Amino acid sequence: MATDYDAPRKTDDDSESIEALKERVPDKMSGAVDVEDADNPSGFELPGADLSDLELDVVVLPPQEDEFTCVECFLVKHRTQIDHEIAGGAVCIECA
Repeated sequence: MATDYDAPRKTDDDSESIEALKERVPDKMSGAVDVEDADNPSGFELPGADLSDLELDVVVLPPQEDEFTCVECFLVKHRTQIDHEIAGGAVCIECA
């Protein structure tokens, strides 16, 4: 049986009015205020806050024997990513 894909499709769902659809969907612009911000669940202060008393601990690993730092993009990459070497150091495949 051949199907005409260009023919308009009419289903029972098409008969609903816009007003009926609006009633089913909650108004996102209502006046209700969310107490806890979903993007900031733990209550960190956002840009502009004074973070001078905050102490961060970061573990920095020394360069591994199978790694190099590209002299073009300054990213640490595996030795298999070396394209060529110049006077300043190695260049990765992506920067070559």
